[in-house]
Amino acid sequence: MTAAPAGKRLGIIALISIAAVAVALVSQHGYGMEPCPWCVLQRTIFLAIAAICVVGLMLRGAAARAGAAGLVLLLALCGIAAALWQHFYAAASASCNLTLADKILNALQLPSLLPDVFSPRATCADAAVNLFGVPYDFWSLGLFVLLGLIALTMLAARRPR
Repeated sequence: MTAAPAGKRLGIIALISIAAVAVALVSQHGYGMEPCPWCVLQRTIFLAIAAICVVGLMLRGAAARAGAAGLVLLLALCGIAAALWQHFYAAASASCNLTLADKILNALQLPSLLPDVFSPRATCADAAVNLFGVPYDFWSLGLFVLLGLIALTMLAARRPR
């Protein structure tokens, strides 16, 4: 069995990333699960991954798609780090104000551009909730791992044999 072409894998990565943010927004606006700065940073990373995939799809060249896969892998690693930090450090803290996540979001001016999507509204401890018995940040972690693995398969497929 052959692997899916690079374009199809980029499309899958983009769809998973957009779906992750859509679920987060439904959780926030539909069920009152307010995000902390680390939650919002992970949303930002998912959307950056989706944007890179779309650019990779538009460029169509093998080198562009490999570059997109490399950037997706790097961003997925950043997302993994953010999810782990959120779970093991930030959620245990009484305050997560002015953390690295806040600084990145404020530097990008995302909370002022689209506050309904990018504005942190809870502390990290308050945002530590479960979805189907699994911590929400672990769902994010699992998706970042999946996206990173897909990107890694794309890069591995380009290596000469």
